[in-house]
Amino acid sequence: MGRRSMTGGVVGKGGQRIQYEFRLNGVRYRPSIKAIPTEANLRRACEHLKGIQQRIRLGTFSFIEDFPDFRDLNKMFHSSPYRTCNQVFDEYLAHCESRRAKNDLSFATLTGYRKALDSVWRPELGTLPFLKDRYSMLSKIASAHTSWGKKTYNNKLSVLRRAFEFGYRDYPTHPNPAWSLKGARMKRRDVPRIDPFRIQDAEALIAAIHGDWGERQGNFHECRFFTGLRPSGEIALCVRDFDELAGTLSITKARVYGVDRNMTKTREDRVIRLCPRALATLKRQLNLYRHLKARGSITHDHLFFGADGAPIRRLGDLWKCWRQSSERLGLRHRRPYVARHTSVSWNLMIGKNPLFVARQHGHSVTTMFRTYAAWMQNAPESDIQLIRSAMKARKSERRPNLKRESHSRIEPVAKLATGLATGNMAPELKRWNSRQKEVAERVGFELTSTLQSFSPALVCSRARDTRCTSRRRPCNTPRRESVRRATDGSRTPSCECRRRAPGSRYRQRARQENNRRGFFSAEHRIGARGRDPRAPSAVS
Repeated sequence: MGRRSMTGGVVGKGGQRIQYEFRLNGVRYRPSIKAIPTEANLRRACEHLKGIQQRIRLGTFSFIEDFPDFRDLNKMFHSSPYRTCNQVFDEYLAHCESRRAKNDLSFATLTGYRKALDSVWRPELGTLPFLKDRYSMLSKIASAHTSWGKKTYNNKLSVLRRAFEFGYRDYPTHPNPAWSLKGARMKRRDVPRIDPFRIQDAEALIAAIHGDWGERQGNFHECRFFTGLRPSGEIALCVRDFDELAGTLSITKARVYGVDRNMTKTREDRVIRLCPRALATLKRQLNLYRHLKARGSITHDHLFFGADGAPIRRLGDLWKCWRQSSERLGLRHRRPYVARHTSVSWNLMIGKNPLFVARQHGHSVTTMFRTYAAWMQNAPESDIQLIRSAMKARKSERRPNLKRESHSRIEPVAKLATGLATGNMAPELKRWNSRQKEVAERVGFELTSTLQSFSPALVCSRARDTRCTSRRRPCNTPRRESVRRATDGSRTPSCECRRRAPGSRYRQRARQENNRRGFFSAEHRIGARGRDPRAPSAVS
């Protein structure tokens, strides 16, 4: 037996522990801590016991904070203000529900949090004391899931960190073990490579879905290829969103996990212009809707619907049709979302303005080029022609004012983007380059790279040691475009690098002035005409 202290309630137990005695909710407990029962340690334990009794009276005592190693800790959870991990998770999800009601958190995000907590962390931590969790325990649970990829691993850890941060706000003096969990480092090669469809494979898949699953499923997937809509926005489309006369489609809402939202993913509404192929597809779907509505088979106003006529709430059936038709054709596996990537890539390949394509598909220009530019480099010219033909199909179903869809104002930019992306310049651009090259050779200039020649920009072909007659400085030094006025009042262009080619009429007049006044040096004349006109001839 140990020696009881003068105040009572604290006693030495053996030679290595000190035992406390107190009552909590009418139940007597005798926990102990590891400490040598000396007089000084017993006095400190007595002061500690007084603090415990005061916190019990105030209702703020937590058994796990003072005695985390108590052997009967699980038996007294119901009689203590102490919380388990399940209670913390429930409180955190209730807090997220409140944020969702204020439109501060999306339903999809809340659903992801709940799935992660229920499938991974509750089975392992649910019944354990919240303050008893250790870093080694959390790391062991996360490391046990070897089938996770880096992104999945980081997502699961992110949810646990948020829940533990919420729970540990009641215990600011305790360290949060979840903050020590480090996520996997994502490298560039870990990002999934975008794999858009070639036009031949896409047409084969569209025809297969039409044949295997009918017009309802076929129209839905065909529309995805030629509009690039997100699945959440496409299944939420209503009949009033489609303007058949103007050839436009309004994207103002979305449906995620069966729940309708009055905003898009990016929280920005947009109106997209439809190509003839997409317009014909939506017209077929609208005619099907009107036919079934007249028969009384459907009573809603959603443009796309399932085989039973009900609005599409889940994407599982659509993915099943996609997967089975792809496997039957022998195509490599791609997610249905790749249809959106394919639509963006096709629009860039046929030469549409990048700003216009980004606005149509609802993302930034930076994201578009970072995601799709790599695939465009080796695109053959034949595929570009096939894509143009596919987008202009169904010409019999013309809509009024079809010229609104042309983009003549951005045609030069579109041709430049197509040529640079595919490495194949259009025939008219090749002819333009050849004409400019002939003109440049006449006046002693040579064309630079394809991009500079398209600007168009010319660079002087003189040697480095040759100097201008107008100013004593090397002609290869970049200078501002200007026109030099001669002493007799005539205007002649100064020799400079990277100057823009003047107009044809001005270029002819400038060439005549240069020849008359001897603007170009003898080296240029010798190189261009074979002799120096100013040199004395043998006849004279």
